[in-house]
Amino acid sequence: MSIGQRLARWGGARLSRRVARSIPILGVAIAAATVVSTMRRKGVVSGVLDTGLNAMPGIGVAKNVIEYSRGRDFFPDRRPLPSRR
Repeated sequence: MSIGQRLARWGGARLSRRVARSIPILGVAIAAATVVSTMRRKGVVSGVLDTGLNAMPGIGVAKNVIEYSRGRDFFPDRRPLPSRR
């Protein structure tokens, strides 16, 4: 194996470790960006719980898979208020 191939393999391994460490941080950043809109749609408590569960890497994936297979959310959206005219 040439030196160039060893350097490429070493660089790839180092990059993959950095990316693997940053994945949970990216999940939390996305959850923080969506918490306000989720709270408006689902209510304060349900919105915080939904976003908190989605922010956890394994639990969020499992929750979304179960919700998709059931066809409905664990924390449903609030009913829209009747509009006054």
